[in-house]
Amino acid sequence: MATKKPVRRSVHWFGRQDIYGFIYRSWVRNRGVPNDQFDGRPVIGICNTWSELTPCNTHFRVLAEHVRNGVLEAGGFPLEFPVMSLGETLLRPTAMLYRNLASMDAEESIRGNPLDGVVLLGGCDKTTPSILMGAASVDLPTIFVSGGPVLSGKYRGHDIGSGTSVWSMSEDLRAGKISLDEFHSMRAATCSRAWPAGASSNWSRTTSGCRKF
Repeated sequence: MATKKPVRRSVHWFGRQDIYGFIYRSWVRNRGVPNDQFDGRPVIGICNTWSELTPCNTHFRVLAEHVRNGVLEAGGFPLEFPVMSLGETLLRPTAMLYRNLASMDAEESIRGNPLDGVVLLGGCDKTTPSILMGAASVDLPTIFVSGGPVLSGKYRGHDIGSGTSVWSMSEDLRAGKISLDEFHSMRAATCSRAWPAGASSNWSRTTSGCRKF
């Protein structure tokens, strides 16, 4: 007996031949999407946590374009959408307070839209687990793309990390071992470009690594 081919979720939006299907397709096409994108190919969401308030994720616009091109080359229809982004370094009183809220945002954005699969773009300590939890609750095919770790900086010939080195530098400043100018020079070396927390930030590395299991 032949196995019946499963119907993709997105067909219940874009495959309908009634007034609702007309509305769903026309409102997506108004930005130049060609009609062949609604031929039943898989619709892949790109869940983007880009934000200038989340320094770890400020390069995600560029990363999202690479993901979009990959989905198109593989024969899919990519649709990017934003979700709440939690900046560990700026958000007060703590990013942990909003982790579950961000997870709900990701979950309902995926569940309520015509998506057959999703690519999560994540980085930083709380954004990574929040979008992973949200996607897991929906249970669609999912790939997580990490923004990658920041490389250790160099200061006067020595490696300097973006995590643990900050605390030792601060203590040296308080003890009078270094000047304020030296402290600021070290700061420029530790945060030289936009990427998630670096090699000395074990929490961010752990949450990104756990996604593989």
